[in-house]
Amino acid sequence: MPKYEGLLAETVMFEGDDGDVINAYMARPLGDGPFPGVIVVHHMPGWDEATKEITRRFAHHGYVAVVPNLHFREGADSSPDDAAAVSRAAGGVPDDRFIGDADGAASYLRKLPYFSGKLGMIGFCSGGRQTYLAAGRMDVLDAAVDCWGGRVIAQPEDLTEKQPVAPIDYTADITIPLLGIFGQDDGSPSPEQVDATEEILKEHGIDYEFHRYEGAGHGFFATDRPGFRPIQAKEAWGEVFKFFGANL
Repeated sequence: MPKYEGLLAETVMFEGDDGDVINAYMARPLGDGPFPGVIVVHHMPGWDEATKEITRRFAHHGYVAVVPNLHFREGADSSPDDAAAVSRAAGGVPDDRFIGDADGAASYLRKLPYFSGKLGMIGFCSGGRQTYLAAGRMDVLDAAVDCWGGRVIAQPEDLTEKQPVAPIDYTADITIPLLGIFGQDDGSPSPEQVDATEEILKEHGIDYEFHRYEGAGHGFFATDRPGFRPIQAKEAWGEVFKFFGANL
């Protein structure tokens, strides 16, 4: 008999930072599990269709995945574009608030009877930066994937009240394996910035691997954007699933 496949995807609610109840999108395989978990961190354009599709992709591959709406407070009933615009105008998602929301997502997963207890995080663009930040600040993760996170290394003038510490400054506190996916045609992070991040990871003896893709720029996984590069994206997705398969 052919193997049965099925998944469930739905909107869920849980407590995020400061006790705020936020919405999230969750997808999981049908069945008893246990399934490892993945927190998906959306890009600055928000909690959009493309990110939800990525969440379902993880469910197809045997993970229970959840993507919290980091712009919930900027517009719970707004379109992703409108909520993202409000967030940008306000200086982006505060780092402490993100960590609180991510902790809420982890707590939500831990309560599910089919969750295995192993937890990863993957983030894209600003979500890649936030994933690097979480790798150094959260103690509940077992592996992390930074997809082209810009401003991991930040200049003093780039720091703000909402984002007061560059994620790179938490490198010494990273105790989990880290995977980085980057396009060589990207400007944020540029290849030089990726090289600088790699040197700091080496200095601290962090377990990491970086994959760089020629002919690919920022957001090259995004099937709904002109920068989509199917060949590079297919190869990079293979690295993501190999990495999580080994660590989760």
